[in-house]
Amino acid sequence: MSGPAHALMDSSEIGRAVDDLARTIASTSRAGVPLAIVGIRTRGLTLAKRLVELLRDRHSISVEFGALDITLYRDDLSHIAHSPVLRGTEVPFGVDDKDVVLVDDVLFTGRTIRAAMDVMFDLGRPGAIRLAVLIDRGHRELPIQPDYCACRVTTGRDERVTVRLKENDGVDEVCKESMS
Repeated sequence: MSGPAHALMDSSEIGRAVDDLARTIASTSRAGVPLAIVGIRTRGLTLAKRLVELLRDRHSISVEFGALDITLYRDDLSHIAHSPVLRGTEVPFGVDDKDVVLVDDVLFTGRTIRAAMDVMFDLGRPGAIRLAVLIDRGHRELPIQPDYCACRVTTGRDERVTVRLKENDGVDEVCKESMS
């Protein structure tokens, strides 16, 4: 059972946050180094698509785009499903020597990002891997920190942060709720 949800971000705040992430990524891109934005399925992929559109249209940056499915790289795979659903990794470009920005919706323990980095290294040797997240909720179990973060939220381990995006859920919002 969950407690009442507390709204953290509405549609306009999410829009501004993604704009800010795109502006920061654009301003820190290394001249002459190819840039790739790679979203972690599911909502990280949706945010990555929004970032790519902004980087191309508003910042005139050439950027490649890909999607990661980390399911088979999870360290808890045997605990979550007997028949995992695979949605596919689609990185239609070589990653060698590119600056890759991994995108996810919520950064929590760091284990999802570790799995995503494992996928990236199986694909090649990026020049750099950076991390962009909409929400950093803390409670890291691995030494992973975001390079680009829209919002840091203090949470308890008994709370959940839920990101809903209109492309996936029909609405843009971020909520925090108690799991107890």
